[in-house]
Amino acid sequence: MKIALLEPIGVTREIVESYGERLREMGHEFCYYDTLWENTEELKKRSEGCDIAMIANHPYPQEVIEASDKLKMISVAFTGIDHVGTACCKEKDIMVCNAAGYSNQTVAELIIGFAVDALRNVVKADAVVRQQGTSAGIGGREICGRTVGIIGLGQIGTMAARLFQAFGARVIAYNRSQSEEKKDLGITYCSLDEVLEQSDIISLNLPLNNETRGFISREKIAKMKPDAVFINCARGPIVDNKALADALNEDRLGFACIDVFDCEPPIPEDYPLLHAKNTVLTPHQAFISEESMKRRAEIVFRNVFSYLEGAPQNVCKL
Repeated sequence: MKIALLEPIGVTREIVESYGERLREMGHEFCYYDTLWENTEELKKRSEGCDIAMIANHPYPQEVIEASDKLKMISVAFTGIDHVGTACCKEKDIMVCNAAGYSNQTVAELIIGFAVDALRNVVKADAVVRQQGTSAGIGGREICGRTVGIIGLGQIGTMAARLFQAFGARVIAYNRSQSEEKKDLGITYCSLDEVLEQSDIISLNLPLNNETRGFISREKIAKMKPDAVFINCARGPIVDNKALADALNEDRLGFACIDVFDCEPPIPEDYPLLHAKNTVLTPHQAFISEESMKRRAEIVFRNVFSYLEGAPQNVCKL
């Protein structure tokens, strides 16, 4: 089979080649692109003749999949697959496997970092020092004793909940289903309205799909406490980000820490959150760490080996 890694996945070429050599020893053709494609036509050329395509978090659209006549499997070096033309994959019976779990720790740690930053004014304090200021008025608040609301209690949401508990926070959560195991961790399930209304810190950890797009609406934002901290390390389109910016600018919400937007960075200059008060913005980096990139590479190649051995893993429902 022809197997191609179509874009970089954040590890050294030596690591990629070590996996590639194993595939060649099994009798397969393997090629690797260490730059991102510039346009759809280039992506089509890279995909030409591939039985298995390996991608990361950049769009792999329907028109490319339609043009790839031999494609049988896509191994996605990412947890979400909303950037893949899955409808076309389903129509052509192309298997899609993801890299579930690789970034759980990394994302959860950034969520905690965001909360500390927002409550203790870290970014603001840095600016104060550089302007010859003092600590007057910027001491902030503790996580300990506060109520943290987790919206979406999957693997990342659960890990974030446990880290918040280690700080001494009370954790409540909204999720479509409930787990006795997570109740045993001391997490209290609540309605969405209760989470929005009671939480001092809210962490959004839902996947992006047709049901969650626009889920955090203007009306839901209005239910949050006026001094609450809202954290989004999930997906940008789950939130009405214009409404979020308005709430911040009108002092109806305390702070927002945002890693994901309605588009991939670079973000347009007129994007509302860029001009909102009391924000910390990062360029979709929550999933990136030295450790997570190595885990991701291992999983995405293991998906390929498992598929070739007839025992596919991490298969996504399309």
